[in-house]
Amino acid sequence: MSNKVTTRFAPSPTGFMHIGNLRTALYSYLLAKSQGGNFILRIEDTDQERLVEGAVDVILDTLKATGISYDEGPLVGGEHGPYIQSERLPIYREYAEKLIDGGHAYYCFCSKERLDSLKDENGIGGYDGHCREMNYTSEDAARHKAEGGHVVIRQKMPEEGKTSYVDMVYGEVEIDHSELRDQVLIKDDGYPTYNFCHIIDDYLMGVTHVVRGNEYLTSTPKYCLLYDAFNWERPTYVHLPLLMGKDEEGKVSKLSKRHGAVSFQDLVNDGFLPEAIVNYIALLGWCPKDTNQEFFTMDELKENFSIDGLSKSPAVFDYEKLKWFNSEYIKKLPDDIYEAKALPILDEICEAHINTKKLAALLHTRISYFNEIREMSAFVTSRLPMSLELYTNKKNKTNPENCKEVLEDCLPLLEAVDEWDNDTLFAVLKDYAASKEKKAGAVMWAVRIAVGRQSVTPGGATELMEVFGKNESIERIKLAIQELS
Repeated sequence: MSNKVTTRFAPSPTGFMHIGNLRTALYSYLLAKSQGGNFILRIEDTDQERLVEGAVDVILDTLKATGISYDEGPLVGGEHGPYIQSERLPIYREYAEKLIDGGHAYYCFCSKERLDSLKDENGIGGYDGHCREMNYTSEDAARHKAEGGHVVIRQKMPEEGKTSYVDMVYGEVEIDHSELRDQVLIKDDGYPTYNFCHIIDDYLMGVTHVVRGNEYLTSTPKYCLLYDAFNWERPTYVHLPLLMGKDEEGKVSKLSKRHGAVSFQDLVNDGFLPEAIVNYIALLGWCPKDTNQEFFTMDELKENFSIDGLSKSPAVFDYEKLKWFNSEYIKKLPDDIYEAKALPILDEICEAHINTKKLAALLHTRISYFNEIREMSAFVTSRLPMSLELYTNKKNKTNPENCKEVLEDCLPLLEAVDEWDNDTLFAVLKDYAASKEKKAGAVMWAVRIAVGRQSVTPGGATELMEVFGKNESIERIKLAIQELS
């Protein structure tokens, strides 16, 4: 096996890219790149029944969007191709037959009905080794198959002793052979199982480090037995901590759709930035050494990543924490890039008289993801129900009565304004406050509530009036006076 660190990401094209899969891809990539090694993409499509059309494109697009580039794989090629498992079937058959010749595997002719009979009332069961000592030959298998029979190749597990390996995160893992059952390597349809083909591919592609979720922690001894059967050097195993989710009540359980968007594409569709998603996911189970830094570019992640920073403890995907990360990334976006994402949303939901460019600017530092613009602009796209209690503000000593007076005084002043911009409007209201010996804050409060119709708005009274334009602002102030009467 090469001394050069080589890792791989081997997703099944069965739908969108789950956050857990993306984290596995990211850690595999960072492990290789932090050591100056190679990163391989391989498509594991041997479970033909679960394939989803277009899912390979989703995988490729996700890796491109997140900046996870691969050295070998589909589209880019490489010396170990092909990189789609359904194109490698003769390779798996060849190595399965080598195992049979070496006494480590055998043909099994058991029918589906017989296998079903071995299951208990809960549908759980294990193979009983019925064909283990039958010594069927390849000719027997071909004949049985031609007659319509069921033929698979099974791994012959040792019946005594134990197998162990050392995982880089969890330490030594051991399993007693009495717990193992003779697993299928080649299915009846000629396709290999994951349990077999990934071993063959990892070896032939020179993979030195296997990074995957800890659901495979106790299955790995079976894979080690296959390496041993071929007299191949085992790779280094790195199993990642479980990924949990937190619901609105703060309860933690295995990450699922009830916790919110759990696929990369869903998050992007909601308006999360790929670089923010990657940064946050990088910290779900890994802690950088010798720094309290939270914000990382991809190059900085490559520089800082190390296996000893991985945790055994489950990592919690906190949607609120991701929102905070994303909001910080949005704040740092240049205005032109921000507007390219924000304005299409505002142009879709706002009427023509709304100054969407101004509204976008007010929201720039206030949103945590782009689709939040829809929610935060509700007071603009419709006139919200009014509660007169909103006019009461202890700090500014306002109440519905004195706010009504302010609005009635300001209405004709505002109707006379020609240059409808923030600076002009601010000067008009400030001069009015001074002439009446009123606090400017009290005047602004009355106008802001009248125009915005809610207690918290992204901007002050005059900024909001610039957003609404003159006609809508005047109409809202007239409506407010009517309500206060």
